[in-house]
Amino acid sequence: MCLAVPGRVLSIDGDMGIIEVGNLKRNVFLHLTPDVSVDDYVLVHAGCAIQEIDEVEAKITLDILKELAECEIRR
Repeated sequence: MCLAVPGRVLSIDGDMGIIEVGNLKRNVFLHLTPDVSVDDYVLVHAGCAIQEIDEVEAKITLDILKELAECEIRR
């Protein structure tokens, strides 16, 4: 199963960017999402931003992922 994680774009330098997922920052390739801007949200898979998404959808997804992680920790 593949999983794409939403992140907020913090900075852009050419085809590369830094995104924030929770309190983590990651370098990502932006070549598949050339129209994104700083503060946009993207789905990231395998180090590449693959799709721009809206902030509400990103936050809902991050909340679900957080709940799943908390359930796994309690097991």
